[in-house]
Amino acid sequence: MSHDGVGLRAVMRSAAFLTAGVLAVPLLSACSADDEGDRPAAAQDIAPASRDQVADGGTLRWAVDAVPETLNAFQADADAATSRVAGAVLPSMYRLDANGRPQINPAYLESAKVVGTEPKQVVLYKLNQQAVWSDGREIGAADFAAQWRALSGKDAAYWTARNAGYDRIEKIERGKNNLEVRVTFARPYADWKSLFSPLYPKSVMGTADSFNDGARRKLKVSAGPFAVKKVDVKGGQVQLTRNPRWWGSPTKLSEIDLVAVARDKRATALAADELDMAEIDPADAERITAARGRSGPLKGASATGTQSPGTGRDKGDKDDSGEKTGKSKDEKARDDGKSKSESDSDSDESSDGDEKDTSGAEGSKAKAADQQAALSAFVVRKSLEPAYTQLALNGSEGPLADERVRRAVARALDRKELAKVVLKPLGLPAEPVGSHLALIGQAAYSDNSGALGGQDTAEARALLADAGWVPGGPVTEQKKTEKAAGSKGKKADTDDSPGDDGTYIVGEDNKPSEADRDLRKDPKDHTGAHERTSAQSGIQADEQQAGKQYAKQGGAQGAYAPKGTAAPAGAASGALAKDGKPLTLRFVLPSGQGSESLRAVADRIAQMLQRIGIRTDISKVSDASYFKDHIASGQYDLALYSWPGSAYPATDARPIYSKPVPAADGSLSVEQNYTRVGTDQVDQLFDQALSTLDEGEERSLVRKADARIWAAAGSIPLYQRPQLTAVRTGLANAGAFGFQTPVYEDMGFLKKGAHPVASPSKTG
Repeated sequence: MSHDGVGLRAVMRSAAFLTAGVLAVPLLSACSADDEGDRPAAAQDIAPASRDQVADGGTLRWAVDAVPETLNAFQADADAATSRVAGAVLPSMYRLDANGRPQINPAYLESAKVVGTEPKQVVLYKLNQQAVWSDGREIGAADFAAQWRALSGKDAAYWTARNAGYDRIEKIERGKNNLEVRVTFARPYADWKSLFSPLYPKSVMGTADSFNDGARRKLKVSAGPFAVKKVDVKGGQVQLTRNPRWWGSPTKLSEIDLVAVARDKRATALAADELDMAEIDPADAERITAARGRSGPLKGASATGTQSPGTGRDKGDKDDSGEKTGKSKDEKARDDGKSKSESDSDSDESSDGDEKDTSGAEGSKAKAADQQAALSAFVVRKSLEPAYTQLALNGSEGPLADERVRRAVARALDRKELAKVVLKPLGLPAEPVGSHLALIGQAAYSDNSGALGGQDTAEARALLADAGWVPGGPVTEQKKTEKAAGSKGKKADTDDSPGDDGTYIVGEDNKPSEADRDLRKDPKDHTGAHERTSAQSGIQADEQQAGKQYAKQGGAQGAYAPKGTAAPAGAASGALAKDGKPLTLRFVLPSGQGSESLRAVADRIAQMLQRIGIRTDISKVSDASYFKDHIASGQYDLALYSWPGSAYPATDARPIYSKPVPAADGSLSVEQNYTRVGTDQVDQLFDQALSTLDEGEERSLVRKADARIWAAAGSIPLYQRPQLTAVRTGLANAGAFGFQTPVYEDMGFLKKGAHPVASPSKTG
């Protein structure tokens, strides 16, 4: 899970509890559009080039948030950098294609299929006969068995973060020869393709000690196109070098350096020639686009470019005098880097001297101009990240414990408008996400939002009226320490900027929203003054509809107020109240740099809720406390955060949406269901999906589960997150990967005169 600007742990696959009984939920039919998810909403943008166009050698410096705490992807503190290392240095039986669907990885597998279902499910893996570990040993059944035992959950000495799937295996044995591995399951497992990706050597998985500590800062044995050369915590980087025993297509790059650079420092690092590729925020993307002489939205910002003279890394390149250097590729690259550093140093010294003779402001302008010029060496490649941002509604207590109030909140939202706030300025498709469990392009995707219903202000007001929230009701004056109806959580640390305590109530005071403040600061704000004006006009138009009851527009029974319940007249004229308390929801947001888009979306949501009489108490808290102290602990009413899309939703999404159950100590076990909203029927559908070996039936069950998750209104998917990557011109087969697993051996710098395939974003 993550929110914009703050990296958080990815979804953990863990065992979940099945609660007894079935709720009386009316039958919901999930959409059966098999072709709905055939293509992703946005194509990947990696400047694809054939291998013969890519030069041999060179070092790619790729930004990560931090040096990984562990190189073991199955430990609790593994992060995105851990996964990046694992993808480059370890076997994966399957990898994802551009549509987010698992495909056999031919470097390791010749085939894998279910060869038996009765009495037990049996999967037979036939390994690539060339596949070996870097110590020369064949990859085989012993490695599969060691990983199964470590992740089965049967031995508490192994400090594992997840065991889903591995806990269903009964035994693993050698097949007819060393290249065959037979896996027998005690219980059927639909997502068996998710297993053994990545696969660690038995030297790591064989004992609890080696599992817990043996692969945290080093991997002595690997079997990918690259190998771990060094993990430099103090220097802030991980060095990956060519694996001399790699049997596949030779790596084009000689080295990949994963460099730890915070998001807000990446533009500076790019301009200083410290990075070649980095995921960036929209503001930095605009800077790079402007540096390349482009204007307006980031449409076409993804021009791939070609390598400029002098930046090639081929052996025997000519120097500025036209003579052959005779240096190796890596020596040339190092010398180029050194010359650049010396040049920068000379420039800095010159600037320092100039600053003595000019004002500080002029010196700063000159420095900014130099940095902007340096950014013209990069392009922005863009796609949609395989993750979506949702509005989470905490259903554990307060008004949102009533599903009618949750549904009212959901029906008040114009999700299309919210998607436009983030994606339209970037030139990306602004389509709302219609599923909790898959994204457009994936096999399990279908838009099941109809189970809840679309935006309907009058219907939302009617739901609130049915729940007892009425306009103009008596409000008991509250003490300063007493909260309005809403989360009982303590007021947490806020962003204490001068003149702003980090908290304001939309619908109560006259304090402008963050979006309005931004508009006043920047009249060219790309979120669109016209859209804001339209939203405000919409409030007035909605007020004129108060007291009218719209006809139902399809969806699940129970997602609406009882037929005939009228939206109370004058509902928009003031906040709603019940039992002497106003309907105010605490909306918690991260305050850090990089979360601007979340806060802009939150302001729009607050305006939409104001139309139906709900006030929002917006609290901006520190990034460090946002997840631990608020989301995970349930100290919020409304929040925005993201979940990654998965090729295996029956496995990976189960702990996110399973019904919370009481733990032995009396607390509530929520796993990753931070909204605390779940049903027995959803749990049962997940279990059925996991146990069928019919792929069509599994997809159907996943879609039915998603429809019921929509109806419960615990979380509302909004939009797929943008993926913006700054890439040095001439770098091919790298950038905004979208769903697809990177092919590390094909990344590299184009030969002089070579051109990649045109970027899909150029026409966006």
